[in-house]
Amino acid sequence: MEQDLTYSAAYEELENIALEMENEAVSIDELAVRVKRAAELIDFCQKKLRNTEKEVAAVMASMEDTKGSASKNTPNPSE
Repeated sequence: MEQDLTYSAAYEELENIALEMENEAVSIDELAVRVKRAAELIDFCQKKLRNTEKEVAAVMASMEDTKGSASKNTPNPSE
């Protein structure tokens, strides 16, 4: 898979492959190559989504930790 491939580019290419196949614009000679490429793109997109989900969860957890620490250090006016 290309190093500089983005999720958007991979998804667009995947959509194009699906459209070509739906319109029967792929020859039998090219079909296996296109299906293999589609499988690679699907794998790339799934990995990208999982990694992004982990990164977002880590940031959110960090924000919660920071928020929790800040509220512990903030004086309580009722005390």
